[in-house]
Amino acid sequence: MAKAGFMAGAKYATASAGTFFTSKDKREERRKEILSARAQELVEELGKLKGSVVKIGQMMALFGEHFLPDEVTTALHTLESQTTALEWSSIEKHLQLQLGEVKLSQLEIDPTPLGAASLAQVHRATRKSDGRQLVLKIQYPGVADAIDSDMRALVRLLKLSRLVPITEQFNMWLNEVQEMLRREVDYDLEAHTTRHFRHILADDPRFVVPEIVPEFSSHNIMCMTFEEGISVNDPAVLELSQTRRNFIGRAIMELCCREVFEWNKMQTDPNFGNYLLRIGEVPEQDQIVLLDFGAIRDFDNEVLGPGREMIRASYHHDTDRLIRALNALDFLARGTPRRLLDDFSALCFEAVEVLQDPERFPPPAELLNENLEYRWGKSNLPARIMNKAGKNALSIHFDVPPKEFIFLFRKLLGAYTFLHVIDAEVRGNTILDPFIHMQEQDDILLVDQKTISPVD
Repeated sequence: MAKAGFMAGAKYATASAGTFFTSKDKREERRKEILSARAQELVEELGKLKGSVVKIGQMMALFGEHFLPDEVTTALHTLESQTTALEWSSIEKHLQLQLGEVKLSQLEIDPTPLGAASLAQVHRATRKSDGRQLVLKIQYPGVADAIDSDMRALVRLLKLSRLVPITEQFNMWLNEVQEMLRREVDYDLEAHTTRHFRHILADDPRFVVPEIVPEFSSHNIMCMTFEEGISVNDPAVLELSQTRRNFIGRAIMELCCREVFEWNKMQTDPNFGNYLLRIGEVPEQDQIVLLDFGAIRDFDNEVLGPGREMIRASYHHDTDRLIRALNALDFLARGTPRRLLDDFSALCFEAVEVLQDPERFPPPAELLNENLEYRWGKSNLPARIMNKAGKNALSIHFDVPPKEFIFLFRKLLGAYTFLHVIDAEVRGNTILDPFIHMQEQDDILLVDQKTISPVD
C-alpha cells in the first residue's frame, strides 16, 4: 500500500510539472487527465486487497462527492465490481472455528458462494434435519480487528498519493466511514435490526424480511432463511405489466417515506443487491425481499427534523421555510445573497417534482401519462439537477453538508433510481401525502429553536 501510494504521488507530481509547458486553455483538462490516470492506478492496487480497505474505498466513493475530486470518486467506484471470493478451504476452516464440528455437521453447505463482497461472502446451506433452506453470511477472518489499522494505512496512502486534499471535512468523513464500518461488521447488531424490521413489516404482505436462525449464528456468522427472488434489474421485471411495476414502485417509495417520516431509521446503502423481487401469481402477490440490514442507521430529530422540513418546504414551494431548514442544518454560510438562495430553492423545488401534485406544480409534460402519473422511467431528473447545481455560484456560500443530510439525499435518490429502473408510472404525491405531516409540529419547533437568535 505504501509503495502504491508513493508511486502514484511521484507520478502525479512529475506529470503535473509537465503541465507548465501546456497552453493555459488546455492545462486544466490535462491536469484532470493526469489525476484520473493516477487515481485509477491507485484503485487497481486497492482492488487486489480484501477486507475493510476495499470497503473504505467503496464508502468514500459513495459519500465523497462533496469533498473529493470527481476523478478520484470515479476511480473509487470501480472497486464495487472488483471483489473476488475467498477459497472454500479457508471459509470451511473459519466455519469450524466459529460454529464447531457438531453444528457444522448439521448443515450441507454449497462451497460455491452466492455472492462475495469486501467484508464477507454468502453461502447457501440446507439444514439436514428438515431440509430448510438457509444462507450463511460469513465475515472474513480478522476483518473486524483490522478496521482501525486499515484506516490509518489508507490515510497514509492517500497522503503519499497527493490525490486527495486532507482537510478538516475530509477527516470528519473518515471518522464517519470508520463508524459505518464498525457497524457493518457488528453481526449481533445486524441480526437485531433484521428482527426489528421483520417485526414492524410483519403485517405488510408486500415485504419479506429473512428470519434469523440463531443456532447457526455467531459474532462473525449470520444465518438466515434463504429467500427466493430475482434482481431488480433482471429483464423479467420490465416484462411485467405496467400495473405490477407500479405496485412494486409504490411499495418501495412508501417504505422510503416510512423510514424518513415515521421510523427515523434508514437503509443508507442504496444498492440494488439489497433487494430481490418475488413475482406472485397475481399482482397483489408480488413481493419485495429486503436483504442486508448492516447499513441501517438510527437518526435523531436534531438532524432528520430539519431534513424533513426541507422536503416539506420543497413540496410546498415555500422558499422562506426552506431557508430556515437550511440554516438549522448549518448548511448556509453567513451573508449568502438572496438571489442565490432563491436559485437554490428553485433547484430544491425541481428536485422533488416526482413527489409533487402534478396539478399544482406540473413537471415537464412528457413525464406525465394521461392519468397524470409520473413516468419515472422517462425522467432524467438527477442529471438535470446536477447540471444546474454545477453551473451556479452556490458552492462558496454553502458549507460541506452534514453527513446525515447526505444519507437522506442518498435514500431519496436510491428510491428514485429503483422506480426509474423498473419504469414505474406512479403519482408521487399520493405516496407522500399520508406521511408529510408526521412529526411536523415537532420539526417546525426544532427548526425555530435552531434558527431564532436569543434576545440579549
